Amino acid sequence: MTPQIWLCSILLIVFFAVMIGVGFYTRSHATDVNGFVLGGRSVGPWLTAFAFGTSYFSAVIFVGYAGQFGWKFGLASTWAGLGNAFIGSLLAWNILGRRTRIMTQKLDAKTMPDFFGKRFASDKLKVIASVIVFIFLIPYTASLYNGLSSLFGLVFDLPYWVVILVMAFLTGMYVIFGGYMATAINDFIQGIIMLFGICAVIFAVINNNGGLVEATKKLSEIPTEGWESGAFSSFLGPDPLALLFVVILTSLGTWGLPQMVGKFYAIKSEKDIHKGTVISTAFAVIVAGGCYFLGGFGRLYADKIKYATKTVDGNEVQVPLFDTIVPAMLSTLPSIIIAVVIVLVLSASMSTLSSLVLTSSSTFTLDVIKPAMKKEMSEKSQVTTMRVFIVFFIAISAIIAIFKDANPQVTFIAQMMGVSWGALAGAFLAPFLYGLYWKRATKLACSVCFAWGCAIAIIQMVITLNGVDVSSWGPVLSYIFSSSINSGVVAMVGGLAIVPVVSIFSKTQNDPKKIDAMFEAFEEKVSVPIKEALD
Repeated sequence: MTPQIWLCSILLIVFFAVMIGVGFYTRSHATDVNGFVLGGRSVGPWLTAFAFGTSYFSAVIFVGYAGQFGWKFGLASTWAGLGNAFIGSLLAWNILGRRTRIMTQKLDAKTMPDFFGKRFASDKLKVIASVIVFIFLIPYTASLYNGLSSLFGLVFDLPYWVVILVMAFLTGMYVIFGGYMATAINDFIQGIIMLFGICAVIFAVINNNGGLVEATKKLSEIPTEGWESGAFSSFLGPDPLALLFVVILTSLGTWGLPQMVGKFYAIKSEKDIHKGTVISTAFAVIVAGGCYFLGGFGRLYADKIKYATKTVDGNEVQVPLFDTIVPAMLSTLPSIIIAVVIVLVLSASMSTLSSLVLTSSSTFTLDVIKPAMKKEMSEKSQVTTMRVFIVFFIAISAIIAIFKDANPQVTFIAQMMGVSWGALAGAFLAPFLYGLYWKRATKLACSVCFAWGCAIAIIQMVITLNGVDVSSWGPVLSYIFSSSINSGVVAMVGGLAIVPVVSIFSKTQNDPKKIDAMFEAFEEKVSVPIKEALD
């Protein structure tokens, strides 16, 4: 074995041993539903903030989006990372964090569908929301394995299916044993690795290109359509409007994702919200901002990446394979950096995978299986059922990823993943936000928003899968459905308008007294030290 293989092997063995060890260590926290799903609602600020951040940023961000958006927008793609930090993290914690923790505890809601069911007094809404989560989280979960093959190929001569099975098995082990607490502690460890890893990679890549000034100069000399030069080093890049849509989708979208919002359910105390906000935002600035900043230099490696032939307007053109851009950038770096990156990407993928499968299994068990049972399910039975579904969801995602790799001509999964984020955020963001802040929000408005978000996603999927030409649909519709990013933003923003309009023109189905009782939780008086609140 080469020194590089030895180094990577040692780091991976230590990494995997720590992950499994944490799973065994936290078994005592996963004996009941509240402990398994929410960690007993006693998770501190550092664990919660890192769990939020690591669930947010997976290998899809580091390998896929960083390469794709960096290629399209150059250094301006860094705005996407900053948007993730200040909209997706800072504003999310400030606007959703406290009220989510208070309201969900008042309603005894353990999942987002459970919140909808109790907030709008409708078991049907709960089941529908659970089905939406089930359908759209599976392709999202399967996509987390993307990019692992090319990165592992830099060091190990391993079949892709082996990498997928190892990652799936180890993630399943610690989630099944320790539930949310194991996920939170491992997310913290994985987050530390991501922080140091991304800083090391950025420094190495820039240094490899002669320093920041020289690398930026090289980037500024690359021409693009409509520009002689300088587009990829400019402040807003060659296409500011498209960049804005990317920022909105990847930043505001987190407000409606169940695996993200669920982190607020488990916050321990008020001071932890303040600390968690700062920690989460700083984490996002470094990791997300760093990933997109790194991807901005992707065009400097145009001669090292792989291309695919695509027919455009009757002409064959070479299109870059975006998942190969970041690995091409790393291939020229020292062995120690490559080893760190492999552990970094595994950390990012496993942390998000654990969050998604825990969300999927808990939602399906508590909101679909439990209500359908004729007999009351004990706490032990519910936890056991969730563990079974964790195995199921991980197995399904691994099988899909292996099938996709063996059949590259099958693009359904990749395209489905592209719309899953927009579908979940489009369906859930507005009802959840208004449900927390506005008594007048109605069940009908929530239902219409569910239908709206899913309908936009399905239309986009049909267009993409069948290669439908939307250019004749008019300037507005053709732009909306030209990509899953644009349609996802329209789904989210449209939902924010749909819920208040439909609520105003529909009757409130909830008992006003029950709604008042829900919102009284926000007015409950508590005593705090004078340093936190003056008389």
